[in-house]
Amino acid sequence: MLAKEFEKLNGIDWEIIVIDDNSPDGTQEIVTDLGRIWGPTKLILKTRPRKLGLGSAYQFGLNFATGDFILILDADLSHHPKYLHDFVQMQRKFDFDIVCGTRYGGSRKFTRGGVAGWDLRRKFVSKGANFIASCSLNPGVSDLTGSFRLYRKSTLENVIGTCVSKGYVFQMEILVRCLSQLFTIGEVPIVFIDRIYGQSKLGGQEIIQYLKGVANLLFCA
Repeated sequence: MLAKEFEKLNGIDWEIIVIDDNSPDGTQEIVTDLGRIWGPTKLILKTRPRKLGLGSAYQFGLNFATGDFILILDADLSHHPKYLHDFVQMQRKFDFDIVCGTRYGGSRKFTRGGVAGWDLRRKFVSKGANFIASCSLNPGVSDLTGSFRLYRKSTLENVIGTCVSKGYVFQMEILVRCLSQLFTIGEVPIVFIDRIYGQSKLGGQEIIQYLKGVANLLFCA
């Protein structure tokens, strides 16, 4: 599905890089099989021996990306590839350094993002996390914790080395640091669809680390 959506974007050369931290769900086998169909230059699998954190996965993947832009999304279709066209068009129109998918706002008139399949607890945690960050940091971005984003590669390379967090808070930290360096950010409304299989890795420890991260970022925002 992802490859088909990329094919619709005329004039764009693309590659898909999958970073897998030795997950037990068969990801490596599936990607290897698909790689035989798409070819080694289109679908690239890079593995690591154990779970090393989201931020380090971004840094690791950057070593293999050859394009001028990096689009990051969840591989479980919670981030639907149909939004790729909107991300690319917004970046081209306004020359943004970053385009974020937002569940809680958006730049297009009469269109708002949303979520599907979450229970009340998950909605409370997500909205609460964004509310706390918005009140504390005043970032001017409606969705700080989402990960569906299009980065100018040079922007991501410039900022990612300054980030210190590894888990849930990383998504917020990288945007706050980008804003502090005056990089420009646009938002595209998306509907986030909860995964059908598997469980979220968000737990109590991640929430504690997020609150600590907000406090730490007060000094760099």
